[in-house]
Amino acid sequence: MSMGLFGIKLGMTRVFLKDGTVVPVTAIKVPKHIVTAIRTLEKDGYNAVQLGAFEVKEKKLTKPEIGHLKKVGAILVKRLKEFRVDNPQDYQVGQEIKLEDVFKPGDLVDVVGISKGRGFAGAMKRWDFGGFPRSHGHRYHRAVGSIGQRTDPGRVWKGKRMAGHWGAEKIRVQSLLVVDVLPDKGVMLVKGSVPGHPKGILIIEKSKIANRRSQRLKLNRIKHIPENILRSEA
Repeated sequence: MSMGLFGIKLGMTRVFLKDGTVVPVTAIKVPKHIVTAIRTLEKDGYNAVQLGAFEVKEKKLTKPEIGHLKKVGAILVKRLKEFRVDNPQDYQVGQEIKLEDVFKPGDLVDVVGISKGRGFAGAMKRWDFGGFPRSHGHRYHRAVGSIGQRTDPGRVWKGKRMAGHWGAEKIRVQSLLVVDVLPDKGVMLVKGSVPGHPKGILIIEKSKIANRRSQRLKLNRIKHIPENILRSEA
C-alpha cells in the first residue's frame, strides 16, 4: 500500500541513452495535489489518505463536495481519490504532495486510464478473431460463426464475444518503468504507452506486482535506463 497521484497524458516521445539507444516514453503531467482527508484504522476501519487535484471554480462542484472541501480548508478541486497507506499519521490535511515525494526514476508503476472509444466494431476487429477462409466459394469472410447450440440450452450464453461497442473502458497497465522525473515542470516519463487519449486523466500508483519474481528480474534488465539518459547541459 502506497501513495498514488493523478496525471494528465501529454503524449508519447522518446529519450536517448548515452549509447544511442532510443527508449519510447509517455509524458505525464502531474498537477498540484492537496490532502483533503485522512482515514485511520481507529476511526474509519482502514488507513488511507484522500488526495484532491485539478483546481476548479465553485460552480463546477456540488454542495456536498464544496462543504467537504471548505470544512477542511482545502482548495476546491474536481477529482478526489483515496490511496491506502500504512502510515496516515505522516500526513496532514491541507498538505501539498509533490511529484518528487512519491515517484523517482527507476520505480515500477501501474497506470489506470480510460481507453480510447472506438465506437461499434465487428467481432474480428473487437476480439481479433481470425475469420473464415478468404477463398472463392466461401460466403462468409468476416462473420462471427456459430454462437449457440441446439435444443439444450437453446440460447446464446452470456458473455459471448460478439460485435459491439469497443473501447472507452477502464484499463490498468502494470509495471511500467519511471524513466525520469522533472520536478520543475511537474512531468514524469514512463517507458511505453498508457491508456487513453492526450489530455486524458490518469491515475498513477506504485505497481501492485513489483514484488513478483518476474518483475524483479525485469527491473534488473532495464534498471540501467534511468541512469543513462542523455541530458543536455542547457
